Amino acid sequence: MGVFDRIQNFIDTSSTSDDVLDRLEQFAGRATPVSLEEIELSLPFSQRVLRPMLVSMAERFTQLSPEKSKAAAEKMMEMAGKPNGWGAKEFLGLRIGATVIFGVLAFLFAAVSGNYTYMLPIGLGGGGIGYFLPVLWLRSKIQARQANVIKQLPDAMDLLTITVEAGMGFDGALQKVADKWDNEISKAFGRVTQEMRLGVLRRIALKNMSENVDVPDMTSLTAAIIQAEQLGVSIAKVLRVQSKQMRIKRSQRAEAEANKAPIKMLFPMVFLIFPALFIVLLAPALLIILETKGLSPLDK
Repeated sequence: MGVFDRIQNFIDTSSTSDDVLDRLEQFAGRATPVSLEEIELSLPFSQRVLRPMLVSMAERFTQLSPEKSKAAAEKMMEMAGKPNGWGAKEFLGLRIGATVIFGVLAFLFAAVSGNYTYMLPIGLGGGGIGYFLPVLWLRSKIQARQANVIKQLPDAMDLLTITVEAGMGFDGALQKVADKWDNEISKAFGRVTQEMRLGVLRRIALKNMSENVDVPDMTSLTAAIIQAEQLGVSIAKVLRVQSKQMRIKRSQRAEAEANKAPIKMLFPMVFLIFPALFIVLLAPALLIILETKGLSPLDK
């Protein structure tokens, strides 16, 4: 295992260890002594029960999966921001568990419904659904994280630009943004500063952040900073230009979403509002016509 792999493992485990240290500090301030059982029970259910089950399940079956699938799972978990503090093992264990559960449920449903001929295909279909559902869940997490980064990046860029122009170094400005908020962009900047403290070069840490986020605005920002560092250009000027461009892009995205609003409103209006409106406007006229012809239901 190389130096960067060891650093990566340390970074991956530091988030969970920080949570444990925070809980230990809380228990240390109590007057009564705390047992290990109480500390263990203070963990959330996903960390106390679900995560060990998924890890043990993944360790039994990951030897059969190719290295490419493991690397792809790790990449997707990084892009999703590691929800619940899970890694590739937990995700693979989740896929295996969902495959088994959905396959067994589909097989039992076919058996209960009396469809004995197609029990096996139905069970396999249920297992396939269970195998791909975690991927859809993870992709939704990735899209939500990328949307949050796109939304939060202009404000973070403004603070980063102001801090650098005030005389603070770029590394300190990144840490300032990381300490200012508790969102996806601050976590990404905090990870960059953490990697740099561990000895990773700034350009490599920025590239890692860009790859983990996979947002065009972040990619252009990191490329501009790396190029400015290599050419000796003032980072403050680069940040000012990038901040202005991101503000313009955010305005353009807002205008694009506003232009889509009439089209999105068309279907609810046609299928929900217009029928109710026609009933309110035409029902009295229809009753009058029926009454003149002696066919009014009110006479009965």
